[in-house]
Amino acid sequence: MNNTTTIPSGKDIQRKWYVLDAAGKTLGRLSTQAASILAGKNNVLYTPYIDMGDHVVVVNCEKIVLTGLKANKKLYRRYTGFPGGLREESFVKLLARRPEAIVEQSIKGMLPKSKMGRQMATKLKVYKGPHHPHLAQQPIALEGKA
Repeated sequence: MNNTTTIPSGKDIQRKWYVLDAAGKTLGRLSTQAASILAGKNNVLYTPYIDMGDHVVVVNCEKIVLTGLKANKKLYRRYTGFPGGLREESFVKLLARRPEAIVEQSIKGMLPKSKMGRQMATKLKVYKGPHHPHLAQQPIALEGKA
């Protein structure tokens, strides 16, 4: 009987590419699925202190949906750094202006707030339409829950 534990090296990781289609999907459910892949939790060799995650490409982010009345009530706030510089923008306006920011912010908020979390976030790519420039990586299409 062999009682050894395999600890993977960070150099030997074979990273895959996945495509998530956001059309008609709920923002939170899509984000948790993407964050889990970025963190590497779908990998059998998952190790919490090593970035084992794969690359995630999200397309059609302008077609993301929120449940209930959240689309009308949700606000995105940012601070410019100047006195009185708090800026607020509703979900509807930000979706019309920069839908990538909504999906990106949602996914990044589910990653660890550390160096490793920022490293994981670099593997996230979000695009407005159905096309993306990562076809050479032969990404695998993922079907998620609506």
